[in-house]
Amino acid sequence: MSKVQNESNNVVKRGLKDRHISMIAIGGCIGTGLFVTSGGAIHDAGALGALIGYAIIGIMVFFLMTSLGEMATYLPVSGSFSTYATRFVDPSLGFALGWNYWFNWVVTVAADITIAAQVIQYWTPLQGIPAWAWSAL
Repeated sequence: MSKVQNESNNVVKRGLKDRHISMIAIGGCIGTGLFVTSGGAIHDAGALGALIGYAIIGIMVFFLMTSLGEMATYLPVSGSFSTYATRFVDPSLGFALGWNYWFNWVVTVAADITIAAQVIQYWTPLQGIPAWAWSAL
């Protein structure tokens, strides 16, 4: 399977450059979890411990994303990363990965909305408004 068919004109166009992949990776690593939970990590492990922990996880993510990039370059597919699990391991693993990824984003969106409501409540004039009201917006 050397070519992947595009739904519009049945050709593959490779338009992502190295800088695009790097920015996607950086954007995927930095999120609300980093900013909200970094205070607790610094409190528990200290500044150096939190930095070492973040570096270790960052290295692991780097190698994982590099491996996925290699697979995407070698065998470009029109599906997501669960397509590789379906192809190389088992269709049931690809199915489970797809649903787990969907569930991950459902929980992430809800958590981001809740965290945004908690951050908004720090401002004095807005403290009387409950978090569920901000989440309902």
